[in-house]
Amino acid sequence: MIADGDTTAPEVLVVGDVMVDVSVASDVLAEGGDVAGEVHIHPAGAGANVAVWAARAGARTRLHSRVGGDLPGRLVAEALTERGVDARLVVDPQARTGAMLVVRSGGDRSMVADRGANARWSIADLPDELSAAAVLVSGYLVFDPGSERAAEEALRRSRAEFVAVDAASWPLVSAYGRERFMAATAPANVLLANEPEADALADAPGPGGWAMLREAFPLVVVKRGRRGALILGDGPPREVPSSPGEIVDGTGAGDAFDGAFLAALARGALTEAAARAGCDSGAAASSSPTPWPAKAAR
Repeated sequence: MIADGDTTAPEVLVVGDVMVDVSVASDVLAEGGDVAGEVHIHPAGAGANVAVWAARAGARTRLHSRVGGDLPGRLVAEALTERGVDARLVVDPQARTGAMLVVRSGGDRSMVADRGANARWSIADLPDELSAAAVLVSGYLVFDPGSERAAEEALRRSRAEFVAVDAASWPLVSAYGRERFMAATAPANVLLANEPEADALADAPGPGGWAMLREAFPLVVVKRGRRGALILGDGPPREVPSSPGEIVDGTGAGDAFDGAFLAALARGALTEAAARAGCDSGAAASSSPTPWPAKAAR
């Protein structure tokens, strides 16, 4: 926990991926040939996304992650700093910064992921203690054999009122295994998941099955996109409506929810108010072609 009057320690501390997204859009692709289209490059990664939205919400935010000793790693580090994030990035001279290629053509979307340095997380990359009002460890680190032990140790070293884990991906949850996930994330007291992820972790799909997740996590928040969020904690389930708005690209909206939600909790908000802040940030991320806000609101 942060001592009263401490203005240097983070309010939100994130342990998670840093990536570079390369987005390609063209009406048609010519195999072996060239076509005209749009190519966008922007910083991303689940951990980085959460951190920049927590900073935008006004929380002192620190991010622990791993990048390559390359140009993308330097650019992402600069972009994080510009958005008010205290980026503690381990530079791996033997790996590339993680990257995601997204190709959109004729209404279809194809993706290629290279986790790069993110897959080489080690316990040595972690400080002795992860102290903040709220700590988040990304599920992507749990699911990768290269970073799994470091993710488990990060949760054990967390000293916070709210120790959260995001379920990250329903196919990865299913492949990893429900019981194994519960054991690996046992120190966490907050679970953040979208509906398919919650279904993959529960005994049965839907709110009835999700309620059983509270046996492992005292607070469960299910992100439901345009239908808002469902809070499962003390008392009956509570629904929080989403903010209306045009969806341009939903990529990263769940991360934006996590960042604003944890920032609000860290600053003393009640759970429902924090979930409303999360929904607002998720809607803002969905209405933008990039997953990051322009800058942190300070």
